[in-house]
Amino acid sequence: MMNILHDLYYGHISGWERRIVRTAKENAINEKIKAERRYFTEKMSDEDKKRFDKLENMYTQSHATDDLRIFTHGFRLAAMLMCAVFMGEKPED
Repeated sequence: MMNILHDLYYGHISGWERRIVRTAKENAINEKIKAERRYFTEKMSDEDKKRFDKLENMYTQSHATDDLRIFTHGFRLAAMLMCAVFMGEKPED
């Protein structure tokens, strides 16, 4: 247990780190998305491409905010569980 605390404290690991293991199905979907994006952007005017890029950036920002909320909630929940375990909290009947 001490190694993970040490590594977390000294910045050797980050709470944001996660192993990204994509399946063949996920990779196929991502390739289809890229192909569709390419298809539509080739048909767009330069102005439409700029607007489309702005829209994608807004989606990305929204998703990042959501991810942060989810991470924060999960981290708090895990900390509360740890506290309950270390304090010997018993479930209520």
